[in-house]
Amino acid sequence: MLGHMKIFFIFLLLNTICFGLDSEEISTSHLESIVLGSGCFWGAEKGYESLNGVKDAVSGYSDGSGIRPTYREITKLRNKFNENNFAEVVEVTFNKEIISLRSLLEHFYESHDPTQFNRQGNDIGTQYRSIILYTKQSQKKVIDETTNEFQKLLLEKGYGKIQTKIKPLERFYVAEEYHQDYIRKNPNGYCPDHSTGVVFDKTNLEIIDNSSLLKGKFILVIDSQDYCPYCEKFKIDVADEYQGSIPMIFRPASQLNDLNIKTPTWATPTIIFLKDGKELFSYQGYMDSKLFYKALGKFKLGDSEVYDVAFNKGTDARFCKEYQIFKNTPDGIFIDKLSGAPLFDTRDRFISPSGWLSFTAPIPNSTYEIPDNSYGMKRTEVKSLSSDIHLGHVFDDGPNGMPRYCINATVLEFIARNDLRNL
Repeated sequence: MLGHMKIFFIFLLLNTICFGLDSEEISTSHLESIVLGSGCFWGAEKGYESLNGVKDAVSGYSDGSGIRPTYREITKLRNKFNENNFAEVVEVTFNKEIISLRSLLEHFYESHDPTQFNRQGNDIGTQYRSIILYTKQSQKKVIDETTNEFQKLLLEKGYGKIQTKIKPLERFYVAEEYHQDYIRKNPNGYCPDHSTGVVFDKTNLEIIDNSSLLKGKFILVIDSQDYCPYCEKFKIDVADEYQGSIPMIFRPASQLNDLNIKTPTWATPTIIFLKDGKELFSYQGYMDSKLFYKALGKFKLGDSEVYDVAFNKGTDARFCKEYQIFKNTPDGIFIDKLSGAPLFDTRDRFISPSGWLSFTAPIPNSTYEIPDNSYGMKRTEVKSLSSDIHLGHVFDDGPNGMPRYCINATVLEFIARNDLRNL
């Protein structure tokens, strides 16, 4: 069984490369950048690089005009009080699945004094102004919320109004090479600490209880805390219509406590097939409906005869156990074993001598039909519209001139009409 799982994981990986996002999208879609100025960029750069989830921090210049953006120019006396002077800033590129923009901004505000205007301590001049330059409009809301919250905390401690400029980034100029990683190159170099000592309250962070996921099977979807177009597409194409018996649970990467997850969780969505809190296999990136249900089939059905029926156009044995159970069930609905979508109604069921479940019609818009010329026969195959699994065949020899949908019982589940919920 373990060998089959390894083969299947390789299959999924190949599908990611060939049919999912291309490799560049997968490797970069989780990255975002923002430009922050909090005084001298030497110490600021080192501080950002120390944060888990920050991929890169680059010292540079932004938000100026009329002069050349070089260290020599911005520090000249005639420019130190020029409102068009460039600011010393750090371009921070971060993995938003490991560190949120909110956490990055908390570090920014806690590591300097944003109430000082055009200075930080003894560093005086417009180049030392506090500034946030956002690279995406969606960042603005988080910036405003974080700034307003820190302003309240500062006022409570006797500080004044925040002077931080908040603007969209126009252009970032990389500073001279000797400024990059300055503190690492000069461990005894100048690294002032102008923090106020005021910090955000981190005691009320919600920790999700995952204890319910430690027993049984679950489909765990690693979702983005920010806007993720591929997460939204997966929800629309798959999750919103999924009604299967294995619960689908959404979690951000920061809330996987107590779970045994081996796959890196920076890519969203990442779909993890979980049993008793332990990952069996997973898929990074967007999964379309067809690929998702094939993976779910392996997870739920394993290497069984039922999987062969569903995905390899196999056929139940005549008068099989499931047929004997389902042929006389009370009033209700037969659903897709994987997606949970309603497929057939007992009101359309009839007993035929064939040895397979027989219906005069499927539930409208639940199935589709395609020609099947296998084994030298001309037949019409019936497939589930939701999961694309093989259900059986339709013939023209039903009662009173109606069709006969000859359906494999093993790929169905039954819900009594009195127990129907949200179908």
